[in-house]
Amino acid sequence: MKYITINNRKVPFEDEKNLLSVIRKAGIDLPTFCYHSELSTYGACRMCVVEDDRGRVFASCSETPRDGMVIYTNTPKLQHHRKLILELLLASHCRDCTTCRENGVCTLQKLARQLGVDDVRFQNTKEQLPKDTSSNCIVIDPNKCILCGDCVRTCEEIQGVGVLNFAHRGSNMRVTPAFGKPMSETDCVGCGQCRVVCPTGAITIKSNVHAVWDLVYDKTKRVVVQIAPAVRVAIGDKFGIP
Repeated sequence: MKYITINNRKVPFEDEKNLLSVIRKAGIDLPTFCYHSELSTYGACRMCVVEDDRGRVFASCSETPRDGMVIYTNTPKLQHHRKLILELLLASHCRDCTTCRENGVCTLQKLARQLGVDDVRFQNTKEQLPKDTSSNCIVIDPNKCILCGDCVRTCEEIQGVGVLNFAHRGSNMRVTPAFGKPMSETDCVGCGQCRVVCPTGAITIKSNVHAVWDLVYDKTKRVVVQIAPAVRVAIGDKFGIP
């Protein structure tokens, strides 16, 4: 059996693919934006950084676990790095949190509160870009994207569609369909998996609630409710129907 010392505690490991998996196996919840166990390792957000016994700081998601490693997950240096990363993300992030669809469940918001980021010292100098509402099922707001790449890898590696990808470089980098096309002109199948992995409100499900209410109260219309086959079991479980 191999062991890694994490926060002064010996933790056994076997075939975990990275150090982050060993740390989480030990019951320590390191924050991440860009890491999902089902996807390839990207290592962009740097929130999962750890410090070794020599003072070296590195991302645990892209580090292979080795026998005898000595790791710390919450030193003052790491707290400083994570808080600074969050400040920089928030500085270039649209902060209409009170009206955002993800308010209360946003990972960025949750971590900012958890790490005590109550002030952003940096000015947002990024150009505000228009939302893409052309799709029948999802809305993309590039002003809330933190470039974690989760949607890009999910669309390519899980769904095998590859509609989204990175474009441009540096501060101009953004996630977009090829050639800046609107989503309605791509091969998007409307699966919504990009929304599932998005940690902010950059990708949300298009709501038709107001349109439905308008139809319900339209006396010239007959409204029929139909449950999609894909969710009939979940609906039955919810209401106790066999």
